[in-house]
Amino acid sequence: MGFIASILLRIAKAVLQQVLQGLMQQFNVVQEQAMAPMRAMVQAVTGGVWIGQGADAFVEEVSSLMIPGVGKVGNNITKLRGDLEHARDVMDQADADVSRLVQSRLSEAFNFFS
Repeated sequence: MGFIASILLRIAKAVLQQVLQGLMQQFNVVQEQAMAPMRAMVQAVTGGVWIGQGADAFVEEVSSLMIPGVGKVGNNITKLRGDLEHARDVMDQADADVSRLVQSRLSEAFNFFS
């Protein structure tokens, strides 16, 4: 593999690693700042902090719409992370395959002249 291609691949891997770290940070934000407080509110209301039809409607709304919606965001982040990790693995495999091919061709070329 050429020197410039090698540098570009390293840069791409570094950028990909930063994207993966950013995704994990966003996943943590979703879990800690959205999902956990909603679950805590539902627990508080079902624990008797608020009673009546309004409380029941609130619990139903949060449980059936908001929590699943936030869960979908988390699932999408997780899927995207998995897809990007797979892309990284494909890049690594392609890099290794090209390196083996180049080494094989070089070996053949130099063995030819011996």
